[in-house]
Amino acid sequence: MTMTSRRGFLIGMLATGLTPVATWADAGAPDYLSAGQGPDGTHFLFGLSAEGAIRFRQAIPGRGHAAAAHPHRAHAVGFARRPGTFAFVLDCVTGQTVAELSAPAGRHFYGHGVFSRDGARLFTTENDYDTAAGVVGVWDVAAGYTRLGEVSSGGVGPHEIRLMPDGKTLVIANGGIETHPDSGRAKLNIPVMQPNLSYLDLEGRLLEAVELPPTLHMNSIRHIDLRADGLVGFAMQWQGGQGGQDGQPPVLGLHRRGSAPRLLGGGGPSDALNGYGGSVAFSGDGGLLAVSSPRGGMVQVYDAQSGALAHSLGLADVCGVGAAPGGFIVSSGSGALVRLRDGQALPLDRAEVRWDNHLVRLAGA
Repeated sequence: MTMTSRRGFLIGMLATGLTPVATWADAGAPDYLSAGQGPDGTHFLFGLSAEGAIRFRQAIPGRGHAAAAHPHRAHAVGFARRPGTFAFVLDCVTGQTVAELSAPAGRHFYGHGVFSRDGARLFTTENDYDTAAGVVGVWDVAAGYTRLGEVSSGGVGPHEIRLMPDGKTLVIANGGIETHPDSGRAKLNIPVMQPNLSYLDLEGRLLEAVELPPTLHMNSIRHIDLRADGLVGFAMQWQGGQGGQDGQPPVLGLHRRGSAPRLLGGGGPSDALNGYGGSVAFSGDGGLLAVSSPRGGMVQVYDAQSGALAHSLGLADVCGVGAAPGGFIVSSGSGALVRLRDGQALPLDRAEVRWDNHLVRLAGA
């Protein structure tokens, strides 16, 4: 049965009241998810192959930030941009909205979430804005994505959240920035902000938290990627003024539990990123780490062992970055998709899409 006929079969089954469980294979076996805007202003969630081919596109109600991909079902949770209070669960085969998530009173989402390895629970980063405390919402998938409760994120302003390779630990980029919906996207505590990486077990117990040196307390930790051995790569966004005589602060780092963070690319190399790390990704073999900067119009790739800058690519409004065979794939707000391999840039088909911030790699891709 072809993918197209399989999709039609599934839709027909739904019309009869039967509910087969569609898998990512039924959605075209995408390697990545990304939100984007079409030329007529319609917002979509796309499934992309590692070659940049569009495997599916489904209309969504508004601009997305990132998505959480269910590990088995063809379900993607799309989150509104901060300070949004809604998220939706999309069946990427039928296009139907499976569930709608509303942040409880006094909470808003931060645009990211992750499923447990078995797909039974969804974890979402949120702001308890009356107390300026970061929380992680916990949702029951089998019960229609109903909320089970919440736990502390271990910091302020949690942004990206990922499940560690052990399947038992969550790692959270607490950006350290206090916000409140009454102030829109204004940042309320820059002089005293304190970002961290926190590690929680699946019941919400804090296992470890690590902070940056005091001189970098205004370097907001925002995005993370994981290597198979548990090494965490993280991207930061500098909230202070222009860099001093030593240049812009680093926006890329590595962390292994039980050790101090290791920062990459300080001084000269970081100047090209303009103090802003938009996305971060390890290569498939884990030997390289890429960071994008839409403000700098630049992607930099570092050797994860030595910390040396391996190569870079200038690309206007670049942000999404993900591992691809032999290197990386990156996306931009201008519609570009580019493969990076061995320091060479190979443009892929340019879609009439303004790609949003992130390329979310599916498990097993």
